[in-house]
Amino acid sequence: MATLLIRNATVLVTMDDDRREIADGGLYVRDGWIEQVGATDELPDTADEVTDLTGHIVLPGLVNTHHHLYQTLTRAVPAAQDAGLFGWLTTLYPIWARMTPDHVRVSTTIGLAELALSGCTTTSDHLYLYPNGSKVDDQVEGATGVGIRFHIARGSMSLGESDGGLPPDSVVESEAAILTDTERVISQFHDPEPGAHTRIVVAPCSPFSVTPNGMREAAELARRHGLQLHTHLAETMDEEAFCIEQFGMRPVELAESVSWMGPDVWFAHSVFISDAEIGRMGEEGTGVAHCPTSNMRLASGIAPIAAYRAAGVDVGLGVDGSASNDGSHLLAEARQAMLLARLGAAPDLARSADLMTARTALELATRGGAAVLGRDDVGSLEVGKAADFIALDLNRIEYAGAHHDPVAAVVFCAPANVDHSYVHGKVVVRDRELVGFDLGPVIAEHNRLAGALLV
Repeated sequence: MATLLIRNATVLVTMDDDRREIADGGLYVRDGWIEQVGATDELPDTADEVTDLTGHIVLPGLVNTHHHLYQTLTRAVPAAQDAGLFGWLTTLYPIWARMTPDHVRVSTTIGLAELALSGCTTTSDHLYLYPNGSKVDDQVEGATGVGIRFHIARGSMSLGESDGGLPPDSVVESEAAILTDTERVISQFHDPEPGAHTRIVVAPCSPFSVTPNGMREAAELARRHGLQLHTHLAETMDEEAFCIEQFGMRPVELAESVSWMGPDVWFAHSVFISDAEIGRMGEEGTGVAHCPTSNMRLASGIAPIAAYRAAGVDVGLGVDGSASNDGSHLLAEARQAMLLARLGAAPDLARSADLMTARTALELATRGGAAVLGRDDVGSLEVGKAADFIALDLNRIEYAGAHHDPVAAVVFCAPANVDHSYVHGKVVVRDRELVGFDLGPVIAEHNRLAGALLV
């Protein structure tokens, strides 16, 4: 079996239970699994592949818990630049309705490549509309060759405008068709084994685009197959007003009423949540994908991350869609999470205990995200876990003058693309470039397809 030895890292951040940070650290890996973690002089001297990371910081691969890769096609659309969530959606739905399978395929490649270059080694993606013959299969094709782990959230919308929902009828599906195709996708693509690269998640879009019956049936389907459940919830006050008007319940109450609570569930955003609701989520093991940049971009609000963590809620980070973030840079998202949490702590800034630290932000981006996605094989660098890790050269200009605390520097300093990234012991990024992948033609095709959507 192939072996890999990583040596001489200035500091290796394990994110294990003790949060060890190992000076002159390294890893010994066999067949993609970590066999040893420690100081370089404690590790074997040889391996099939030896990589010297002198002058680098090594961290667990970052985990992205919420994205819409197709939205890389509609970044910075003028008519949607200054809208809140509902206005933003109603502007973009007709544009997204023109997508073809090629749009889905190429946007998947671009988004995953951007994530990989930013240090992401595992991502979830939530595609919830399938116009003009588009399928999950197009995402799978688009992911080929990028090399990062891919949790495909088979999204859906069944509540169109004519039935009181937000999306136009042209982009909704019947609930029978949704269930049938979800079953097909599970049987064709889901891998439940440790170290899996592809998993399927059952993911109705939101309470304002799926009927309560659709949500309930999705939960039943997912639990028959032992899969996770994901949806948007409590993102804006508009959503809360919609749920009360349409269903007579707040978003979390509505979710509970259709069996959407438990350790197999995670919600995106969850900004407008009461203390009592947070407590119930903690008791039930329900997780949260925190999307700070998107919440700022759409003026949605600041999610109560400190309260979630205090209640035992698993919290991970999500870059969210590239039309509400306009980027897919997960390390930048960790920085935003830290800064937004500090803004949310005002006016008690003199109380340092209220401030999110750089290390907490990195924890959300690594082991926090892994917990949200239900994975115990990634998220930290420990014996028995998959060798998913990233390395940043501390001698880059971004970190000049910041060597006093290299771990904090990764978050406090300007976000940088990683120098190296490995997934299951295989190199994905080397010297800030995707390995074996020519992005130029893909970018050109992506730009051509994106332009055609707005004609």
